[in-house]
Amino acid sequence: MDRLKTSVIIGTGCYIPEKVVRNADFLQHIFHDLDGQKIDKTPEEITLKFEEITGIKERRYVTDNLLTSDIAFFAAEQALESAKVDRESLDYIICAHNFGDVRPDSNRVDLVPSIAARVKNKLRIKNPKTVAYDLPFGCPGWLEGMIQANAFMQAGIAERVMVIGAETLSRVTDPHDRDSMIFADGAGATIVEARETGGQKGLMSHATRTDTYNHCHLLTMGSSHNPRHGGNNLYLKMHGHQLYKYALKVVPALIKESIDKAGLSIEDIDSVLLHQANEKMDIEIVKRLFRLYGNRRPDPGLINRIMPMSISWLGNSSVATIPTLIDLILKHKMVDYNLSEGDTTVLASVGAGMNANAIVYRF
Repeated sequence: MDRLKTSVIIGTGCYIPEKVVRNADFLQHIFHDLDGQKIDKTPEEITLKFEEITGIKERRYVTDNLLTSDIAFFAAEQALESAKVDRESLDYIICAHNFGDVRPDSNRVDLVPSIAARVKNKLRIKNPKTVAYDLPFGCPGWLEGMIQANAFMQAGIAERVMVIGAETLSRVTDPHDRDSMIFADGAGATIVEARETGGQKGLMSHATRTDTYNHCHLLTMGSSHNPRHGGNNLYLKMHGHQLYKYALKVVPALIKESIDKAGLSIEDIDSVLLHQANEKMDIEIVKRLFRLYGNRRPDPGLINRIMPMSISWLGNSSVATIPTLIDLILKHKMVDYNLSEGDTTVLASVGAGMNANAIVYRF
């Protein structure tokens, strides 16, 4: 009987766009509410409150000459260089995203051919057995791609897989919706390889759920908050407060489920890498996770030590946030954070669907 293999990260890469957009850059915006009425607060008041709630001071947008497939390719090239493997040896390229290629002069999505196929083409891979497909799964898409890659490896149908998360959310944001200040652009990529580790390394467990019955439309597409703007264009919309409540209810329990499946406890976890959507929300998720293990008052210093945050300067780049964070840490570009051999990490995300997932990974 073959010994069970698991997926081990052997290479990482990311692309952080050059264009920095600070909160002050929104001071000329006129914000409206869901009913189309102008919000009776100054842009200064709105942006200050936004920063207080989310922790976001700035975010990155792609320049007009780049598309999602371009920045996915940049991250993929970095990951291949990091892994030092032959690109023709990839069995799968899985690209998580939500909007495909969106051009700067129109927010119409372009999904044909798939972004993964475009990346494979840009990588000049000739091997027809390198299967390329897209994974639209909301913000947890990259994590779900990692889960699928691991399943392929355990089934014996793949030995090496590239998983990419790439997004250009700036192209689908409503300039009159204050929630749009959360969103950013970016790309991250990992290459995983099937290895027999005896459970001592790689993806150890996972948990995923999709809650559509009551929560399907917490993130959706809709018209501009300003009824005189945008014509027939659709923009990314979210019900922020309901999404916040959903995340706090679901994500801590899902993380615990994945830890339990790995046969571990919270004391075995060295770091928690969460999707970067809202700083206060992420801190509260970790607090509630500790409460599930009986720790009613986790030390704020401990939370800061185990949970690296990039949201203050990168914003929410959806599927790109976690793989970008991993790449930055592994390449020693995050001050005070390391991922050392033997470290056990929980990674979790929540987003449109509503979808949520978590994995336990040992470096």
